[in-house]
Amino acid sequence: MSLIDVENLTLQFKTDEGLITAVDNVSFSLAPGEVMGLVGESGSGKSVTAKSLMKLNPGNAVYAPESRITLHLDSGPVDVLALQRPRDMEVVRGGAISMIFQEPMASFAPAMTIGSQMVEQLLIHTDMSKKQARELSIEMLDRVGISDASTRFGQYAFEMSGGMRQRAMIAMALSTKPKLLIADEPTTALDVTIQAQVIDLMKDLVDEFGMGIIFITHDLGVVAQTADKVAVMYLGKMIEQGPVREVIRNPYHPYTQGLIDALPQLDDLDKPLMPVPGDIPSPLERPEGCVFHTRCSKIVGDVCKTIVPGWSDTGEDHRTACHLCDQGQSA
Repeated sequence: MSLIDVENLTLQFKTDEGLITAVDNVSFSLAPGEVMGLVGESGSGKSVTAKSLMKLNPGNAVYAPESRITLHLDSGPVDVLALQRPRDMEVVRGGAISMIFQEPMASFAPAMTIGSQMVEQLLIHTDMSKKQARELSIEMLDRVGISDASTRFGQYAFEMSGGMRQRAMIAMALSTKPKLLIADEPTTALDVTIQAQVIDLMKDLVDEFGMGIIFITHDLGVVAQTADKVAVMYLGKMIEQGPVREVIRNPYHPYTQGLIDALPQLDDLDKPLMPVPGDIPSPLERPEGCVFHTRCSKIVGDVCKTIVPGWSDTGEDHRTACHLCDQGQSA
């Protein structure tokens, strides 16, 4: 059974320069208890895709008519994009879906203590008493590695370090025990010890509650430790997806191979880092054909410059959108 199905998601933003495509025809599904890594460079559309699942993109966002996001709950399916009123969105925002945002300082209300914000969301989304909500909040702060959690509960966001704010944001997102957790680079501000602790906590919650997780990152090393499957995005397009070990061991798209080559090799410290050549284009100058062709070293004639590649099956549950697959080649 699926937890969430995303079909043909296309999202544009209205700007003074016209409509800008941020997400282009993205489809995926996630089962309960499954962890999906969403990877790609900054500007690939990862966060915009994730925020679409809760309709958190700004008011100038335009969803294409064929876009569908269906959340499957015990009470029945929910058509997320059809929800309009803030009250209707409560079943999704902070209820069935929670999100760990990339910048916690911008996510906490500066005039409220961390604890009061945690308690408030629990009172809205659960039937707990205020005392129960306080006890659970302190417990979750402790579980994410915040020492003296009862004292930190009464502090404001500006009184905490960046890493501690990030852990408090994680505790807040996890406290409602959502069906789906969206983690937008949750370990970026953390040192490796706390990073490992947070990853272990997420794994425990998956086992304990059958929670699905979408883990957004640019670090394939973290994805290899945490995810069951991975989806690679570039300039708003999903270009490769499949089981995480299959994709990392047998990447078919040149961009996926470039991300893997860019990882430092601990068994060969003298090997130079190999970044993906070039820069990701501006959405205002979106290339025709394959969006990656301006940086690709394996272009197939003029096909890549003019025709958008379709999906090809490149392994068990592994598929790739690349013209190399039509030629029987891989990255």
